[in-house]
Amino acid sequence: MKHIIILGDGMADWPAASLGNKTLLQHAHTPYMDKLASMGRTGQLITVAEGFHPGSEVANMSVMGYDLPKVYEGRGPLEAASIGVELQPGDMAMRCNIVCIEGEILKNHSAGHITTEEADVLVKYLQEHLGNERVQFHTGVQYRHLLVIKGGNKQIDCTPPHDVPLHPFRPLMVKAEVPEAQATADLINELILKSQELLKNHPLNLKRMAEGKDPANSIWPWSPGYRPQMEPLSVMYQSIQKGSVISAVDLINGIGVYAGLRRISVEGATGLYDTNYENKVSAALEALKTDDLVYLHIEASDEAGHEGNFELKQLTIENLDKRAVGPIYEAVKDWEEPVAIAVLPDHPTPCELRTHTAEPVPFFIYYPGIEPDSVQTFDEVACAEGIYGVMKENEFMNEFMKI
Repeated sequence: MKHIIILGDGMADWPAASLGNKTLLQHAHTPYMDKLASMGRTGQLITVAEGFHPGSEVANMSVMGYDLPKVYEGRGPLEAASIGVELQPGDMAMRCNIVCIEGEILKNHSAGHITTEEADVLVKYLQEHLGNERVQFHTGVQYRHLLVIKGGNKQIDCTPPHDVPLHPFRPLMVKAEVPEAQATADLINELILKSQELLKNHPLNLKRMAEGKDPANSIWPWSPGYRPQMEPLSVMYQSIQKGSVISAVDLINGIGVYAGLRRISVEGATGLYDTNYENKVSAALEALKTDDLVYLHIEASDEAGHEGNFELKQLTIENLDKRAVGPIYEAVKDWEEPVAIAVLPDHPTPCELRTHTAEPVPFFIYYPGIEPDSVQTFDEVACAEGIYGVMKENEFMNEFMKI
């Protein structure tokens, strides 16, 4: 049996009055996800362990079956792995967003969805002016980059920028959780303010503003950690001898690296609504010919949720159904070796709230010959009645990989 997990990042949502008190999954036209849910078995999964922030790194590691209290080290080390930065003992890695500050307000977490090519210019400029033997900036993807501080103390309180759009930024700057971390907090805050001085009149930002775009005028480091101690999935699950991950997001690719999955890069994968679904599907199907597990991650719904855009998020959900779930099912349903398909979000990203929440997410598992439960549609309400009930920790992955 082959296995594929199709992860619609942030796809779950809250009921909205504008949708007749339905969630977007209930309101959207998703014939393939509904069909597979009705042919398979459903349930809910708690992806955010108690005491953890509902970030995508936490939720995706949970989906893969990892024990978060034992292995979690923040986003920074995961993204370091994805872009090939080898962390040394004592290296503290942080996700380093390039954001837009307007006056004293953190306008958005993505600098208006700056491109990787533009961001690379700015990250290299910051490395030239702020980097040294202790501080290193590395280019990632789009607005998501990496800051490594040698000897940094991770006991600091950092605010994820996507949680606080349109808030004053100064009260949200880094705070030490213990006296020993004060020097690290002071260093990071100094880098934030210095980056604003360096970037405000950079030619690239002057050009962006002339074109009516948000300037990429500040860094925002967060989610610090050291190299995590994660076992490969092939050690955790005997049925996975070879696996792969497909994502436009460095964070997910970094998890894949530590999980022992082969990273597959796809032309046209953007992490937004305009991502190339067809190329991702083609890559996933090709990988399934040789691999035991494919982890296909699609970011678009999460970004739409952060923007608070109901219409766009519905489009991303319908695209996931029509351009990913459907084509994959149609391609593999007649394969000689059967394929088990699981579809789920990692966490909700309610448009109303514009950030992540920790509620359980709906999921279904389908494979040829499975005895279905009574659920007929794929959404938050229907799957609450599923036969799997509410799963947590490694229960979902254990169930999926025993097939």
